[in-house]
Amino acid sequence: MDLKVRELLKEVRLNYSPAFTKLVDDTVTAIKDTIDKIPEDLLVTADEASGFVRDIGADKVEFKFKKPKSINAGGSYAMQCMVKPDINVDLFIQLPTECFHEKDYLNHRYHAKRCLYLCIIKKYLKLSSLVRKVEWSTLQNEARKPLLLAYPAMELVEVPEFFVRIIPTAKSLFDIKKLNLKRNNVRALNHGGIPQATPKYNSSILEDMFLEDSEELNRKNLSGKKEFGEASILLKVWARQRSSIYGHDCLNGFILSVILSYLASQNKINASMKAMEIFRVTLSFIASSELWSRGLYFKQEGQKAIPKEERMPYKDTFPVVICNPSAAFNLAFRISRIGFIELQDEAALTLTCLEKCRDGGFEEIFMTKVDYASKYDYCMRLNLKGKSEVHASGFCMDDECWRLYEQKVHTLLNQGFSDRAKMIRVTWRNTFSGCSIENGLSIFDREPLLVGVSVSSLEKAFRVVDIGPDAENKNEALKFRMFWGEKAELRRFKDGKIAESTDPVSFSGSLLGALEVLTKRLGLIQDIPLKVSSVQPIDPAFRFTSVFPPEPHPLVIDKGDVPRTHKLLSSCIQPLEVMIQLEGSGNWPMDDLAIEKTKIAFLLKIGESLQNSWGMKCTATEDDVDVFMSGYVFRLRILHERGLSLVKREIGSDQVKQVTSADKKLFVRSQHSSMINGLQGRYLIYAPVVRLAKRWVASHLFSACLVEEAVELLVAYIFLKSLPFNNAPCSRITGFLRFLRLLSEYDWTFSTLIVDINDDLSINDVKEISDNFMLSRKASEEKKQNVSAAMFLATAYDKASEAWTRFSPNSSDLKRLVAYARSSANLLTKLISQEQNDSYKWECLFRTPLNNYDAVILLHRDKLPYPQRILFPSELNQGKHVARGNASKSFHPLMLPRDLKGSSEEVKKKLLVDFDPLRCFVEDLENEFSSTFKVWYDSLGGDAVGITWKSFSSKKRGREEAGEEGKEDPVDVLKAVGEVGKGFVRSVYFLKAPRLMN
Repeated sequence: MDLKVRELLKEVRLNYSPAFTKLVDDTVTAIKDTIDKIPEDLLVTADEASGFVRDIGADKVEFKFKKPKSINAGGSYAMQCMVKPDINVDLFIQLPTECFHEKDYLNHRYHAKRCLYLCIIKKYLKLSSLVRKVEWSTLQNEARKPLLLAYPAMELVEVPEFFVRIIPTAKSLFDIKKLNLKRNNVRALNHGGIPQATPKYNSSILEDMFLEDSEELNRKNLSGKKEFGEASILLKVWARQRSSIYGHDCLNGFILSVILSYLASQNKINASMKAMEIFRVTLSFIASSELWSRGLYFKQEGQKAIPKEERMPYKDTFPVVICNPSAAFNLAFRISRIGFIELQDEAALTLTCLEKCRDGGFEEIFMTKVDYASKYDYCMRLNLKGKSEVHASGFCMDDECWRLYEQKVHTLLNQGFSDRAKMIRVTWRNTFSGCSIENGLSIFDREPLLVGVSVSSLEKAFRVVDIGPDAENKNEALKFRMFWGEKAELRRFKDGKIAESTDPVSFSGSLLGALEVLTKRLGLIQDIPLKVSSVQPIDPAFRFTSVFPPEPHPLVIDKGDVPRTHKLLSSCIQPLEVMIQLEGSGNWPMDDLAIEKTKIAFLLKIGESLQNSWGMKCTATEDDVDVFMSGYVFRLRILHERGLSLVKREIGSDQVKQVTSADKKLFVRSQHSSMINGLQGRYLIYAPVVRLAKRWVASHLFSACLVEEAVELLVAYIFLKSLPFNNAPCSRITGFLRFLRLLSEYDWTFSTLIVDINDDLSINDVKEISDNFMLSRKASEEKKQNVSAAMFLATAYDKASEAWTRFSPNSSDLKRLVAYARSSANLLTKLISQEQNDSYKWECLFRTPLNNYDAVILLHRDKLPYPQRILFPSELNQGKHVARGNASKSFHPLMLPRDLKGSSEEVKKKLLVDFDPLRCFVEDLENEFSSTFKVWYDSLGGDAVGITWKSFSSKKRGREEAGEEGKEDPVDVLKAVGEVGKGFVRSVYFLKAPRLMN
């Protein structure tokens, strides 16, 4: 942890190089020189920003321009704790008292003059050759307090997009008593003619009056102490990764410095402590200190405790109080109640990461992004652009209309969700680049209002009925009906209570019922030497992780004629694998081949018994028996007892080699299926997330790289290891995003990913896994080749990562997979967080760019077994078209009317079980061209196959080795590919030539 923290500090801490210092000095000087050129006593009127003055409702704003009292750099630059990549310098410009009247604290006059003063500075800065660009921004998202961003003409590579924030201050401008919490200073704010207090408005002015004093307080307590600076940097990195708390109503760099300053003033932290120790103490204080209940108060020298009567007004007015030494101003007046709850929650979670996560939680604390998209189960964007009701009562009264609307939306959602939601977060970030504040405040509704919702539990979130107020409580019942509308109804419950309620929608399936019948019948079979002792489904469909859950096929019925239907029937059906075990016996043969033959004999006898006893159709191959019943096809496989006992006793040892390969695979699959079934029972949203993840993997043609079980384990990890998040995902989109980020951000090269579903792994097991991982990496280094097991997935049943990722993805495949995951994660984050209603952009999550391959094979869609599963039909308008083929007439995915003629048995024989021409085609390509190119395909329903060249000899060398002209010509190779897939391949395109190897 210490090593990683040191490296992190090196990476994010800004180097105060001579070049950077000169850039800052030159920019500040240019700003000062520009301000000096502004004519003294220049008349400034409301015309400079007429829209702004109008919208805040100010009057009497005219003044004569005077030079600032002082211009000084401050903020993190002055304290030398700036954090990359966002580098900017705060420049405090003290407004001259001559520009203001004694009562300009009333009715937004101060705010208007403040803005007009900046308008003049902006006008002259735009004329300066040393300033490239000047833009408006705001102080902590407060529209009535704009500031200027000045970008220097000279750019420095180490600090791209560097700018200076020009922030007005108002030291000693007004009588502090006139701005106390109970005063009304916005005369338009009244209730029935009675003036209402304006504590937020008053604090807004006091903030400018005490800004420089607050900066000086922080410098006094923190400057010159390296450890404090490093702790401040770590806290900023931590906070910036958490967008729900790093915002206008919660945390920022200044408030973090204030908290550190307070802890230093109270001797809670000191320079003898390491940066991480200070970091931990600070978070512990934020998370659980009882002082928050009374407020934090900086004391002046020699001052005793702040009297209760002075403290109470602050606590009665603001949810969080951090008072400056004069006790006249709350530095934390913007922090909302919900924002502070989120802050304490994040601090507590981080402390848990420090205690429980590997390497002290470094990755979870500093490197994992905890933004809206990944933190909340549901995100909503409200587009309120042009909605006049937002500012119907005025843009700015005590608080601004956007903050009031945040509260309104939060209250409404809180009422609607009730106990379904654990946390509702509503924020409206109004400032955007390039805004023209001079024209008024209506522009501040352009960005959507963002809502994040964390559900309390899936049981509550998806409960079938909401019980409302008692019917006798007519007023509350009326409110309930008004809120829910037609969904509300009056109902009598079992306890006799009559109350308003809402109705649910439910669904059910027949698959598990069919399996239950099959299990009972298998147990009743008597005419086999060994009875069936157990039946375990191992197909993904039974654990609800199959992307396409099987639907009962009308032709797979136990008895009766072919059903008359106008609906086209599929000519294919997928079998569902079921593992059975037999009673124990010492008479099993010892030879592997004999064992397999004996198992087939048992399966044939079982099939015969099912047919004779219940009239069930069964078909057999050399490997298994398929049972047709209740609309499904169940594929039976046997795990024999000797294989089971050896595998259980010596997983990972040489003795496993004695077990037949089929038994080992079957046992591992059964163990995997049992674990995933258990996990699905604990996390109901797990399976839907897996289905999304599997579809993504297949859609981007990674079916050969990442098997289904590996995807299930990766998704399981984000549910089992939810930190730094508060809980496991409770929605498909959030789970899917966390899956993509896990793929793209995990340190696959130097770390093993351990999935311990049932907490089975001991310390020794973890050590064994670590040793296995180191051995695999050492072996790869010695071979100096493409690492085959680049992704090390360890489980209780597979401590050496042999089951699912032993041979794929290799290191180059994983690099490609990570790049795609990163791109999709970034896109999904943008789609969730920003206003993106374009359906095509959402489709791009599952639409793979075909130009990323060296060659592309397009397939005849009507020759795929399930053409309806194609998400986006593939077309290509680039590259060289080297082959074209007609579709075969020997197969059609849907049964035509003529296929349904004849007897029931004749029609049923036309049903194809486990028929997959794409799988056969890919196998043929890999058998014939494995050394020439790699095949990328979608096993779930894609009509395109990608090809990337592996190695290619020059023509000369090809002729020498093969003895014929053009043997290694890529176009000839691709034409041969078309021949291999004759009748199935539609077109072959040559996009990129291979790199020739001598």
